[in-house]
Amino acid sequence: MNRLLPLSVKRSTLNVERSPSASSPSSFGLQNSAFRLFRPALLACALVIGHWSLVTPAQLRAAEVSLSSATIEDFNKAFSAGTLTSEKLVSLYLARVKAYEPALNAVITLNPKALDEARSLDAERKSGKVRSPLHGIPVVYKDNYNTFDLPTTGGFYGLKGSIPPKDATITARLREAGAIIIAKVNTSEFASGGAMSSLIGQSHNPHALDRTPSGSSGGTGVAIAAYYSPLGYGSDTGGSIRGPSTSNGIVGLKPTHGLLSRAGIIPLALSFDTGGPMTRSVYDIAISLNVTAGEPDPLDDATKKSVGKVAKDYTAFLKKDSLKGARIGVARDFMGQDPEVDVTIESALAVMKAQGAILVDIKYPPILLGMRGDLYNAIRRPEFKAQIADYLATLKPGYPKNIDDLLALSEKISAVSPEGYWPNPGRLALYRQEAKAAPLTDPAYLAAKTHGLAFVRDTMQALLDSQKLDAIVYPTSPRRPALIGEVPAAGADARPSATNYANLSGFPDLIVPAGFTSNGLPIGISFFGTAFSEPKLLALGYAYEQASKNIRVPKHAPALPGETITY
Repeated sequence: MNRLLPLSVKRSTLNVERSPSASSPSSFGLQNSAFRLFRPALLACALVIGHWSLVTPAQLRAAEVSLSSATIEDFNKAFSAGTLTSEKLVSLYLARVKAYEPALNAVITLNPKALDEARSLDAERKSGKVRSPLHGIPVVYKDNYNTFDLPTTGGFYGLKGSIPPKDATITARLREAGAIIIAKVNTSEFASGGAMSSLIGQSHNPHALDRTPSGSSGGTGVAIAAYYSPLGYGSDTGGSIRGPSTSNGIVGLKPTHGLLSRAGIIPLALSFDTGGPMTRSVYDIAISLNVTAGEPDPLDDATKKSVGKVAKDYTAFLKKDSLKGARIGVARDFMGQDPEVDVTIESALAVMKAQGAILVDIKYPPILLGMRGDLYNAIRRPEFKAQIADYLATLKPGYPKNIDDLLALSEKISAVSPEGYWPNPGRLALYRQEAKAAPLTDPAYLAAKTHGLAFVRDTMQALLDSQKLDAIVYPTSPRRPALIGEVPAAGADARPSATNYANLSGFPDLIVPAGFTSNGLPIGISFFGTAFSEPKLLALGYAYEQASKNIRVPKHAPALPGETITY
């Protein structure tokens, strides 16, 4: 059974007066009209309560927060205050989708029942039933998450209209918690290659339309950055949550392998695959884990590793002073490729040091740096060839059944078709490589999986243990987001990012915005730790986030009128 936490509302100020439309009791149990009647007496009492400190008019006004900076906690406060409904919240996000699509080209399918579902959940709330803190909260999914009532395409035109038999486990847990699917969003085709699909083409970075939002969870990255919803889900096999998180200037988590179920997510390589949340705040990452992490899923054996290692409440670790005394390893192996990225990361390190962190420069062993790509591909390509066939076998008749079918269909699209399908030459090249991959009984594959991954995992653990590190930090992408279609220069660094060490080891990696280049492009910093260290990483990331405040409204998705939440 999924774990649903009771809704808790924390108040840092005395918010006892609400807007005239509010009908719920204030924190003193008084209706607004009663509060206005007794306000002079309460002000006088405030001189006595709280060590003779006078409550200021600002503290007595209803709190206001913009939609772009509101957390799920803010939404729940507004729900409780009666100043917001789920129907209104969904309407605000749908208005943003209408305003910025198809320019950003992030959305594959809108949920036509989103408003109806919101109204139903509002009725539940009014009757006294609140399922979880995600009750009535909109969410977007990368279009490789199965949804029983909406198509799941993997971004491949050959799966257009495919309705899977049931929800992915993560999807089902979020629905049970009261989350509302607002849209299925673009993905690199079958979660690999550039940030485009043959189904709808290229997605665009809302901070700069000529820049990549990165892949493969690029549609989710764009949707969260442009705040089409407060919560989105992507998948990560070699950096596919973390690249889009940094390129779009948002927060993202690649969880420990086995913390979240992958059942019902189209596989790329199950040795590495994991689903994970993408948001505009560390708090929203934590609150989402309270719903999606839980008891092992019988449909995903990897989740057995999480037994006894799932936190009761991930938000409990979010403290602003968490960096004080923390030992942070600085992986400079992954710097030196873009001077503005390096300057921004150095500034981030200075913030951590000012918060009391102890910074320790570390070096990755040369053998680890040299084997990254070959080991990854030795496992990734054979697994996709076998595992995509297993997934396709679950679909209705009329859809492709194996890698050979995918390759043949991909080769048919050499120009934009009358139906609007796009050629995807980068993914086509990968299909050709995957079609030639060895079977999963091949000795080289088995050796790579059995011994290679154990070597990486043990080496990374030793690196963390030997320096008594709480986390390792590095620039998630050592270069600013590339121009769409840009080809790397000859002789470019063969190891541009450290991201897939988290996949090779199975360890978690949290991305937090670190700042921007001089031309407004986002830069992210990774907090990488040992298996099931999400509570520690969230604590460190939250402390850094609160000290730095680097989230920004994208240039090409500005605020619309009326996007203010009050409570």
